[in-house]
Amino acid sequence: MAIAQIKKEFPNSIIKENEPLSLYTYTKTGGPADILVLPKEKEEVIALVEWINQHELPLTVLGNASNLIVKDGGIHGVVMVLTEMNEITISKQRIVVQSGARLIDTSYAAYNAGLTGLEFACGIPGSIGGAVFMNAGAYGGEVSEVIQTVTVLTREGEIKELKNEELDFRYRHSAIQETQDIVLEVEFQLEKGKPAEIKKRMAELTFLRESKQPLEYPSCGSVFKRPTGYFTGKLIQEAGLQGRIWGGAQISEKHAGFIVNINHATATDYIELIAYIQQVILENTGVELVTEVRIIGEDVRVETT
Repeated sequence: MAIAQIKKEFPNSIIKENEPLSLYTYTKTGGPADILVLPKEKEEVIALVEWINQHELPLTVLGNASNLIVKDGGIHGVVMVLTEMNEITISKQRIVVQSGARLIDTSYAAYNAGLTGLEFACGIPGSIGGAVFMNAGAYGGEVSEVIQTVTVLTREGEIKELKNEELDFRYRHSAIQETQDIVLEVEFQLEKGKPAEIKKRMAELTFLRESKQPLEYPSCGSVFKRPTGYFTGKLIQEAGLQGRIWGGAQISEKHAGFIVNINHATATDYIELIAYIQQVILENTGVELVTEVRIIGEDVRVETT
């Protein structure tokens, strides 16, 4: 692997070899990245992508991995984590946010500036890039409702500024899922609001989140997309699965739509439990549960003699 080369080429970058991705995922699971890079500037990302393309290395781009499961075999090639790119700039009713900033922090920055439109996001820990990727939302709101433009870097190294209507936003979907463009920054257009009302709404949503979600354990957030006409948690409860333990993972006793890491769970524990839930719900109800969480990476290689 080209670890010595990439360190020589980018001496000011944070670069790690065979870095456990369990240190970065919200589930606290996941195998190692061959090479992990944490760029701090847009120009650094552009140069890295050019170098990676020249050397024909695989590239995986992550935000803060809050709605992600990395398999126990890890990820081959270069993993670029964008959490060091987290600047938030506010001008009048316009907020420009780098892709590694957390959505929750952006929501509070909007509140501090007296801007309304992001209250729904006050409990979403995902990065801005991840929020665009999956059109993150909660409590009736989605980021697609307030995004003006998204600046991306294509995998070929071209910078593009995409307007909202070019991003094919749908429920937990954006065009980025197909193009695999790298989100660099996002421009939100918000409205002037009354700080007291914004604060009250955020407090209400924070209370709902803390009372209903298992925040005391590592988890990947909501595991499944909401099936039309159903509530995922209710389906799992009615199937008698709530509280089920699989290895070190458990279907949360607080919210059946979450799987929590209660005892050194592996990614395999998560993946097998997800498959088991899907199988039981399909057999019991005919409803096909589709994962909202992304599952990426390699399975552990079993050596044969």
